[in-house]
Amino acid sequence: MKRLIGILLCVSMVLYFGVMIYKSINYDIEIGGHLKRAADANTTLLAKQEMKTALQVIEARGMIKGYTSIIYNTPDEDVGFWYENLKQSLMELEKVTATTTQLEQSNILMKLRETLLDTKETGDNVTEPQGISLFPNNIAYAIWGLVSGLMLFIGLIFVASKRDGF
Repeated sequence: MKRLIGILLCVSMVLYFGVMIYKSINYDIEIGGHLKRAADANTTLLAKQEMKTALQVIEARGMIKGYTSIIYNTPDEDVGFWYENLKQSLMELEKVTATTTQLEQSNILMKLRETLLDTKETGDNVTEPQGISLFPNNIAYAIWGLVSGLMLFIGLIFVASKRDGF
């Protein structure tokens, strides 16, 4: 009986990690992937299409202001700045006309790439606030993770115990 309870207590952590992975993948499909494609676009038209797609989802999800941080706010977790920066990038792309020279378009695309990507030793990553895939429920997910961690700890003690019974 004790082992069964222990196993049931561990289930919450498995579900937690499953949801975290799902949210991350879903964010990459609906937003992050489009921002990466906009950064990689070879023409301003392609970049504009990808930016519009990403911004439509961002706005539909209400990801336009706030912070992804839980305890204290840091500039790199400012969702409002991130959103405004993306909007301004799209506005720059929309200024492109038939009379815009190839050099000007190339400069706009280079600026967009620098805005959208961070270069790290692991490669180019989309610039975004940490934990954005969970926004605006970051606090709820943190609490779930803490409670699940405690339940996992208690569950492992139950599973590892030699005696059956309380």
